[in-house]
Amino acid sequence: MARQWIARRAGTPATWEFADVEVPAPGPGEVTIRVHAAGVNPADGKHVAAENGQSWPVAIGYEVSGEIVALGPDTVIGSGPAAIGDEVVAFRIAGGYATALTVDAATAFHKPSPLTHPEAANLLLTGTTAAEMLHVVEAKPGETILLHGASGAVGVAVLQLAALRGIHVIGTAAETSFDRVRRFGGEPVVYGPGLSERLAAVTGDVPIVAALDAVGTDEAIDVSLAVVSDRHRIVTIVNPARARQDGFRWIAGALPDSARFRDEARAGLVAAAQADTLVVPVARTFPLSEAPAALALLAEGHPGGALALIP
Repeated sequence: MARQWIARRAGTPATWEFADVEVPAPGPGEVTIRVHAAGVNPADGKHVAAENGQSWPVAIGYEVSGEIVALGPDTVIGSGPAAIGDEVVAFRIAGGYATALTVDAATAFHKPSPLTHPEAANLLLTGTTAAEMLHVVEAKPGETILLHGASGAVGVAVLQLAALRGIHVIGTAAETSFDRVRRFGGEPVVYGPGLSERLAAVTGDVPIVAALDAVGTDEAIDVSLAVVSDRHRIVTIVNPARARQDGFRWIAGALPDSARFRDEARAGLVAAAQADTLVVPVARTFPLSEAPAALALLAEGHPGGALALIP
């Protein structure tokens, strides 16, 4: 028996149930994980906020860090052979807000040893999103790109991956977050009225060739359209309506192309974290029983780092 957060109908986290659930024994190609930390992401709540054609109930949470407590027969995990007691991360799962769960073994990878469980539980959703953003705009070494929301969890991952590839990132942020942007290799610029002029002052004659939007405001979109000439090199993860209206890219984990890319990107991100070239700043942890409070803090927009739930 385990405890797990479940949405039985569309609604806010206040309507979810922290329920007792049976954890099925793993069959071939499956693994049971005792959860040490669950990552907290905006998608966790958005998926069940409204009717989207899904079947109810829905178990909440897409990524965890923990240890293997049972393996199905003749089963290897996403990173290769594994044994009971091995520490793992699992991403693109259902029901991570739990004390234990059984998942497809292909979703599990050996946990990078430099990361704590709360850090590791927040590695892959933001990391694969960041990697895909850089991929779809075809960012190349030596180029200068614009990143809206550079101090957020996805933004920090973009900054690190871009720095590893020699890509110069100008990142919008509040002035209170400038040190955070600089720490991870970005050049901060404050958002708000006059952003286009501030960007011009920073870049001079160097063109901004691509724009990545992790905030979704009209200001971010309008400035991206103004400074980047090729709309195929503009991407958003939060404003599909403007993407459709203005003819630029929108990506999301539920889209088939995005899902394929993110599945393929997992191993590389785990390797980067193991090499200590990709870190995950964690702002705060919450007991698993306080998941609604963690999501309320996330919804405020400036948690200062990743959040994790601890069973």
